[in-house]
Amino acid sequence: MTNHAHLRKDSDVLLRVEDLVVEFKVPGNKVVNAVSSVSFDVKEGETLAVVGESGCGKTTLGKALLQIQKPKSGTVRFEGNELTSLSKSDLRSARTSIQMIFQDPISSLDPRMTVRQIVEEPLWIWSKGDENERVEKVKSLLNNVGLDPELVLDRKSYEFSGGQCQRISIARSLALEPKMLICDEPVSALDVSIQAQILNLLNDMKDRYGLTLIFISHDLSVVKAISTRIMVMYLGKVCEIGTTESIYSKPAHHYTAALISSVPVPDPTHKSERTPITGEPPSPVDPPSGCRFRTRCPAATELCATEEPMLREVSDGQFVACHYPRA
Repeated sequence: MTNHAHLRKDSDVLLRVEDLVVEFKVPGNKVVNAVSSVSFDVKEGETLAVVGESGCGKTTLGKALLQIQKPKSGTVRFEGNELTSLSKSDLRSARTSIQMIFQDPISSLDPRMTVRQIVEEPLWIWSKGDENERVEKVKSLLNNVGLDPELVLDRKSYEFSGGQCQRISIARSLALEPKMLICDEPVSALDVSIQAQILNLLNDMKDRYGLTLIFISHDLSVVKAISTRIMVMYLGKVCEIGTTESIYSKPAHHYTAALISSVPVPDPTHKSERTPITGEPPSPVDPPSGCRFRTRCPAATELCATEEPMLREVSDGQFVACHYPRA
């Protein structure tokens, strides 16, 4: 069942994804429905946050955009190019414009390579400049992410903290001057004090390099500081999508409201009403019929079991997949 009511027709849409499906075969001749007919778009200069609890398909979606994980069906159109049908060489070239920052900054860096080699490697592979030009580019990138080149160039990644490693990862991702960064939970493995530094750095890099971001996270308190739009996923489906302001001020989906109410407020006098979610998430091997959230939703009826809700507009630019959206 396709639903494209929320997709925009603007000419400045950089990425457009339609009906993306990603499945995994598991023992017992069963199939995990990781991403189920997901559609969305990202305009140039936007930061789209993709949020949801663990196992909802966020990371799989991010990898499928780059074709690291091949989708079963659907389209991924970036700058007018259909990535799912490109040859290996053309896809390799297209990936220079979309880079990914991974969740664990330490394991994503080769411990045998120096920082100079790590950041320079993309430039060397794509024959960008001579040796002196590449070294100057590496120094500039390291400076821009807040690292002193003279202190870090010849050291290995295991000599640095998680936050420093994530800065190195960001420098590496920017080496080929991409148009889009896919950030897969880039601060979840870091201390809270370091998280803010990395978020500020990403915002600075976005402005400096004219980037468009897809920011994957399970933490809504983190995405509020960096996103311009938010897409909420549950069990491989899109529940709600809208501007950051509309999602936080008036969440229309019961799952979104529960996620937002769980965000702690640093004020001892603040009294917030929690919206608890009962039960455990269903298995993606055998998702519920109709609305996938119905087994944990306080507003669910028989209609929710028999008919899958489609995304519909509830306010300007805010779309929700719910038969009984919150008022």
